[in-house]
Amino acid sequence: MAALSQNLRWSWHRQTRDFFASLDPKVWDEVGHDPVALLGSIPTEKLAELSANADVVRQAADLERELNDYLTKPLWFQSDFHSPDKPSAIAYFSAEFGITAVMPQYSGGLGILAGDHLKSASDLGVPIIGVGLLYQSGYFRQSLTREGWQRESYPVIDPDNMPLTLLRNHDGTPAYVSVPLPDHRTLNAQIWVAHVGRVPLLLMDSDVTINDTATRQVTDRLYGGSSEHRVEQEFLLGMGGVKALRLYSQITGAPTPEVYHCNEGHAGFLAVERIRELMCGDERLDFGAAIEAVRSGTLFTTHTPVPAGIDRFDRGLAHRYLSAIEIPGVSTEQLLDLGAENYPGGEPNLFNMAVFGLRMARKANGVAKLHGKVSRRMFQQLWPGFDVTEVPITSITNGVHGPTWTDGRLADLAREHQNPGEHVNTYRWVRPASEGGISDEDLWKMRCDLRRQLVEDARRRVRESWLERGASPAELGWCDSILDPNRLTIGFARRVPTYKRLTLMLNDPDRLARILTDPKHPVQIIVAGKSHPDDEQGVSLIQQLVHFADQHGIRDHIAFLPNYDMDMAQTLMPGVDVWLNNPLRPLEASGTSGMKCAINGALNLSISDGWWDEMYDGRNGWVIPTAEGVDDPVRRDQIEAAGLYDLIEQSIAPRFYDRDETGIPRHWMEMVRHTMSTLGPHVQAQRMVSEYVEQLYTPVAAASRRLNALGHGDARSLSDYKARVRSGWNQIAVGHVVSKVGDVATVGDNVTFHADIRLGNLRPEDVEVQVVFGRVTPDDSISKFDVYAMNCIGEENGMFKYELTRALTQAGPYGYQVRVVPRNDMMDCYTELGLATNAERAADSPDLHYNFGS
Repeated sequence: MAALSQNLRWSWHRQTRDFFASLDPKVWDEVGHDPVALLGSIPTEKLAELSANADVVRQAADLERELNDYLTKPLWFQSDFHSPDKPSAIAYFSAEFGITAVMPQYSGGLGILAGDHLKSASDLGVPIIGVGLLYQSGYFRQSLTREGWQRESYPVIDPDNMPLTLLRNHDGTPAYVSVPLPDHRTLNAQIWVAHVGRVPLLLMDSDVTINDTATRQVTDRLYGGSSEHRVEQEFLLGMGGVKALRLYSQITGAPTPEVYHCNEGHAGFLAVERIRELMCGDERLDFGAAIEAVRSGTLFTTHTPVPAGIDRFDRGLAHRYLSAIEIPGVSTEQLLDLGAENYPGGEPNLFNMAVFGLRMARKANGVAKLHGKVSRRMFQQLWPGFDVTEVPITSITNGVHGPTWTDGRLADLAREHQNPGEHVNTYRWVRPASEGGISDEDLWKMRCDLRRQLVEDARRRVRESWLERGASPAELGWCDSILDPNRLTIGFARRVPTYKRLTLMLNDPDRLARILTDPKHPVQIIVAGKSHPDDEQGVSLIQQLVHFADQHGIRDHIAFLPNYDMDMAQTLMPGVDVWLNNPLRPLEASGTSGMKCAINGALNLSISDGWWDEMYDGRNGWVIPTAEGVDDPVRRDQIEAAGLYDLIEQSIAPRFYDRDETGIPRHWMEMVRHTMSTLGPHVQAQRMVSEYVEQLYTPVAAASRRLNALGHGDARSLSDYKARVRSGWNQIAVGHVVSKVGDVATVGDNVTFHADIRLGNLRPEDVEVQVVFGRVTPDDSISKFDVYAMNCIGEENGMFKYELTRALTQAGPYGYQVRVVPRNDMMDCYTELGLATNAERAADSPDLHYNFGS
């Protein structure tokens, strides 16, 4: 039982959880479904009694054998993914990890995503090692005052009573990492290891006696404290995290990571430690070569679509901390330049962690297709001279871990209606009964059961909240009858920054009240969410919502549930009929809560933003009309709230209550089936992680292997090349540019482009001369273009002659531009240096745009 409780696979393996619950159901509920706490709470006599029970012993042994099999057998990465470049190990750095509610080390979507990433990597056999911090009080516990204001408390966790193991040296002493701080101070941390299935998660903890009082508090809580406190946390996460990986490898023999995945900018300082290692190691790399070696193995994922969501530190503060790091031959200013906003529109007095992360990464990505577009636009200034579409930030859309977020009873029902050996996450079992799938009756009954479970849980939570708010039990009888298990139920739960618009539903409170209490089509809404304590506006939004929900005529139809966490989400999301999401487009990077609802058969009602922008198909839910482009925020809210109300009144509620003679809403069930069969497989985090492996981890590992080979010859060579190109780039000029085409060009005819290029001290092998060829827009720019490399055909009087012939594939009008970019097969792409020289610099260049026969 110790082995079963210490591996967090129990958090998504229902049979293991059911086994622990069976040992003492009452205590299991009292300890919040925590196996470690359960084993610590069962009396010795009861354990002796269980040990004498042959059935219990057999179940425990069977589960342990099954766990060992899961931990050792070849999975997708070992058996089905074939690539000579696949990484031997990947380090995944994140400031928060949401694995289970019993480990409150997360605040919201970023942490839940990180937890789902590790779980799915485990299920696929991907060799990931997680790196994070262990916060003594996690995020915070939320309750409400009598007046409905958010109140925060910070219960201290005891890591000794959690599913964690302290990393120890071979002599049994605790293993520590140390990070230098200003004023000759040192930040020390011990390392706790959580086993997330096959994936080890290293969590650093500064609450150790060898630290002074101030440094013991560095990991006191998540996203709390001053800017200085945040810098110290991020120093420990990044620099200390690399040191923790090295210690873990030395002690356990785990492979050294080839890929370092920085999940948001919080862990960006990992690059500084890796540079220090290379420059202070046996090979003594110079600064430029060390940067190339580090970049080659780094992946950066951005999660924010707005600059305000990025950690940006005062340059003086960053200077103070970076100056504590001693790297021979490197000045503090050189390190500061890596995160400097030294571009038009930037703030020169700030150190930007996202800019730092992008500059130090081989590849970068956003977390949804729309977010990729937003990110390319937001960071375009780092790649001047290139079109926004060429900014090297791709996207992989987030997903959710199906076994964690699919209600267990729904999964059991699925297994009854699927072919043997078929995984429930294929959702083939939601085919109609006539095709061998589940019947409307069975699926509807399950949906009703999940809604009923949610209503019962919500009633309990509302009662407990009112008791904390100071009400007496005698005045809370109404809590037992609020909400209705047969009523259309809408859910809304997330963090409460202003852009997520918690109170958009309150834009017209009288109309909302009429919708909720409609005698024919009644509606109920269950709301939850935490606001950062320092976000006064967000805290105010919660109070407004609670004040509305407290009204006597309304409180049967709307409830705010305090302390939103994973435990609540695992009942809330399967139980709602509709999931509401109404951020300001395009400020939702991805969002995953609606995905968790979809895999349980709930429908989405959302602004077309994040993941919903690419996955809505007209049959799996509803899109709230957006008023994007309306400058007045009050007017925009009014327009979008009216669209929300219209959809509920005119489409959603009528369809939900449209029942046949047997009481089944057949049209509603068509949407449920379609949602589960189409979205179900696509929103899985296994799809997400496999895309990371194939599209990002593997090419990054190949580059890392090359540039970090013994001697680091390629890293030195690439650094020298970049230095030479940067110093000589101003000598490049595009001379005479012409194109040759017949008097009347039609589709299929050839166009020949000629250009004379002055390269100065550079050679043709250092650059690529390109033709950018595309449609001409009304504002005389080129859009939807293709890029073709020209061929060097000779040299004359210091000018290199380039030529390219292409066939016209579509009717015009078309235009072109000739430009010069760096070229080196060790770079990831031609935009890497942000350098481009185009024909606009040439005084003798003719008109750049041509109409090739419309």
